[in-house]
Amino acid sequence: MQLLPIPCPAHLIPDATGTDAFHDVYRTAMAQQAVFVAIESERRQRWTVKADTLTVGSGHAVDDAVNDAVRAAITCLVENREIDLDAYAGPIYFMMHGVRSEDRARELAAALHAALYGDLGPLTRAVPPLS
Repeated sequence: MQLLPIPCPAHLIPDATGTDAFHDVYRTAMAQQAVFVAIESERRQRWTVKADTLTVGSGHAVDDAVNDAVRAAITCLVENREIDLDAYAGPIYFMMHGVRSEDRARELAAALHAALYGDLGPLTRAVPPLS
């Protein structure tokens, strides 16, 4: 797997469905000292978005403003019933279950990936704040 560009286009987000695929993508991110991000297919034709910053190592820090923005976006997605209530909103590991389409899962994963590198633009576009 190549190092994902930042921001990462949604179509490049890896599908880590299955134990072997997940471990391959995670190990690759760790070897490249990059943020892990992937989608996985669930039962019921739903998708999960996963991201983890432990793979980057100690030199990568996600600041409080980014963590707050990611938490707010995940809260908004839960309130809009776009993802399940069991979402995990960091600060190191992030997971969103129950995404209704692969395209939307990829969009959210790409936005989360960019945010974890400090670029909130894609996240703001993917999850506009509640009005």
